[in-house]
Amino acid sequence: MSNQLEKVKELISLRAKARIGGGEKAIEKQHNKGKFTARERIAQLLDEGSFEEMDMFVEHRCTNFGMEKKHYLGDGVVTGCGTIEGRLVYVFAQDFTVSAGSLSETMAAKICKVMDKAMKMGAPMIGINDSGGARIQEGICALGGYGEIFQRNIMASGVIPQISGIFGPCAGGAVYSPALTDFTLMTEGTSYMFLTGPAVVKTVTGEVVTQEELGGAGVHSTKSGVTHFTAETEEEGLATIRRLLSYIPSNNLEEAPLTACSDPIDRLEESLNEIIPDNPNQAYNMYEVIGACVDNGEFFEVQKDFARNIIIGFARFNGQSVGIVANQPQYMAGVLDANASRKSARFVRFCDAFNIPLVTLVDVPGFLPGTGQEYNAVILHGAKLMYAYGEATVPKVTVTLRKSYGGSHIVMSCKQLRGDVNYAWPSAEIAVMGASGAAAVLYAREAKTKEDPKAFMAEKEAEYTKLFANPYNAAKYGFIDDVIEPRNTRFRIIRALQQLQTKKLTNPAKKHGNIPL
Repeated sequence: MSNQLEKVKELISLRAKARIGGGEKAIEKQHNKGKFTARERIAQLLDEGSFEEMDMFVEHRCTNFGMEKKHYLGDGVVTGCGTIEGRLVYVFAQDFTVSAGSLSETMAAKICKVMDKAMKMGAPMIGINDSGGARIQEGICALGGYGEIFQRNIMASGVIPQISGIFGPCAGGAVYSPALTDFTLMTEGTSYMFLTGPAVVKTVTGEVVTQEELGGAGVHSTKSGVTHFTAETEEEGLATIRRLLSYIPSNNLEEAPLTACSDPIDRLEESLNEIIPDNPNQAYNMYEVIGACVDNGEFFEVQKDFARNIIIGFARFNGQSVGIVANQPQYMAGVLDANASRKSARFVRFCDAFNIPLVTLVDVPGFLPGTGQEYNAVILHGAKLMYAYGEATVPKVTVTLRKSYGGSHIVMSCKQLRGDVNYAWPSAEIAVMGASGAAAVLYAREAKTKEDPKAFMAEKEAEYTKLFANPYNAAKYGFIDDVIEPRNTRFRIIRALQQLQTKKLTNPAKKHGNIPL
């Protein structure tokens, strides 16, 4: 055999060695936990045959604690690029079969290399996390590696979409990379995220808690809002990431992909003419409104189990990707609270950063009162949503369906926050507060002097309702551009978006604003 063939044979052997990571036993152990390997995950995520791996032969340089005797090609992470629906993406997937996927100095360098390439090429960055944390044997070098990754996450924010898939442990400092990215997905039962584990929690606070209770997918999708999506299986999780990318552009200089639309733009939805109950305190389901308006009834919801009083997610109108923000009267009457405000504010800022128009559906009675909310800084969280809408320069279409009261009217993309097209249904009530509250403030003292205070107050409530529980007072001042038939909502939104395609709006020159955090 020639020398050249010998070298080719050696290359093939080394590639085969790299591909089995920590070895067959470690792979079997990973499979037994119901988890795929790093390469299996990448193969499912990307278009078939599109993956181009980088740094397959990288090894760690640690000589402490016997590490010089343990070397694995690739050093616990698989990195490279490929395509999703033909679009370029960069990806890294931590390999739990190698040293529990722990982060070393060289692993961090591999991750940073693909992050830098993603920025140069203007392509989305997807990270699949499955790691025991920093490689303790490397000490400060591993910590330095985390810092390098985090700095790149920060620089890439608002430039390229960043998506994190949590498919196993993600603990300690490692949690900050997903926290800095745009969207995080967790698998149920096999993934968890926390800064300090159950053992440390018990030592420091005496609290006894399981990994799942402390940082499982259920906790972060319902209580903290740390994760945007959960999946029962890894296949479902990877398919969710692919679907998410279909709604967003590759970078901040591009538009989201346009798709062919077979759903007529002038489709009338008669059910919307009757969806608002006669009783203003009665709920209806905002999902029905969204489904009736968007292309083919398809709505891709984000953070669906967190702060359910507000709905956020992606949909299409005549093939154009939009971000939808909508109050949900079926949950807490659609009231805004601290969690709903920060949930929607971050989504609005993402859409604005990546040129995705915003459609806001309003039915909000106000902010949730009480010490719990005030102590939780609802003022600041509400201001975040106001700031996000006011700063956004993308096309903004707002439709007020029913209630829009007080401060909550302002923060839900009103005309004064540079709303481009503001519609209202005939059932809209745009006022400082509801009729009963307003009458109590205005006439409570006078009512005491009346023979029948209840009848007097009922009369004043009716007067206030006639004056303000309609959209025409706001329309009189130009705060509402038009009052529309509910069944025409889809057509009017599409017309508005078409009109706004050439919108040009810039904010004052500055280093950056100081959003109320």
